[in-house]
Amino acid sequence: MTLEHSTSEAAMSKVTIQDPILQVRDLHVRFVSRERTVNAVNGVTFDLARGEVLGILGESGSGKSVTLRSIQKLLPPRNTVLNGEVLLEGENVLAMAPKKLASIRGAEVSMIFQEPATAFDPVYTIGQQITETIIHHEGISQAQADKRALELLELVRIPSAKQRLGNYPHEMSGGMRQRAMIALALSCRPKVLLADEPTTALDATVQIQVLLLLAQLQEELGLSIIFVTHDIGVATEVSTRLAVMYGGQIVETGPLAQIVENPGHPYTQGLLASTIHSASRGTRLEAIAGSPPNLSSAPSQCSFAPRCRFAEAACLAGVPDLIAVDGDAEVRCIRSVGEAA
Repeated sequence: MTLEHSTSEAAMSKVTIQDPILQVRDLHVRFVSRERTVNAVNGVTFDLARGEVLGILGESGSGKSVTLRSIQKLLPPRNTVLNGEVLLEGENVLAMAPKKLASIRGAEVSMIFQEPATAFDPVYTIGQQITETIIHHEGISQAQADKRALELLELVRIPSAKQRLGNYPHEMSGGMRQRAMIALALSCRPKVLLADEPTTALDATVQIQVLLLLAQLQEELGLSIIFVTHDIGVATEVSTRLAVMYGGQIVETGPLAQIVENPGHPYTQGLLASTIHSASRGTRLEAIAGSPPNLSSAPSQCSFAPRCRFAEAACLAGVPDLIAVDGDAEVRCIRSVGEAA
């Protein structure tokens, strides 16, 4: 079974970052309450090419998930201040009227949430929730929606798919619920898939299965994916390009192989050094000293400077720009000036 897609796989594979499907421009997100203000995202800019998998990597609190939710404008409007642009095929999502915004959520841009047990409604079956989404966006008959829902569960390799359509979320294992969540996200053939740490709550074996499934689906359907994670191992399994976030900013971005083999930012170097791998057997893992930055105010210097072993006076003079370096990467560090492409 295959799902139709508007662009052929051959065409997808030839498109580069010069033809982005999604562009995020100078995105700022602030959460404001009586008690405090949190500057969660501070000037994030990136492009997502058609058919690309962009991994956004960083520790908790770096702004990854907030960035992802901003793309669909899913943050609570009551206490959220959003600035910047999110351009989906040239149209600014952040400026869309509510009706237009509702029409693209799930249809053109869809999301896999971190914990499917809370993302699914517990009082409706998996099949009901998938078919409701399809009928809402495409206006097809119940019989057609039922057929599509069955095809989707088969697509994500759920055994006894027809029987599973009648299951409630609590009747499925964590791995099966995550596969059902992927089926729901794909139900209206989206152009862009947002994955918010979709394997965090799974054990290692199931995690690998889900990652392999996403990789297969991306190749089969030509999806453009943004994959948010704090796990460098997961990021390297699924991504073609990486963006590393710290303090609500992208501090390094570029092709996966280049960043893993030759990281330019001290934070990226610290993340890689603190990861278990075959070469680390019997040796003490390195740790990044200090704590994440206080985001009560917008950054006025390099956010990583207080934790950086290379910090100098110039790091405190202002926020460094992203500097292009050899190999199609960018690094937000003054030490990269001499390496600029």
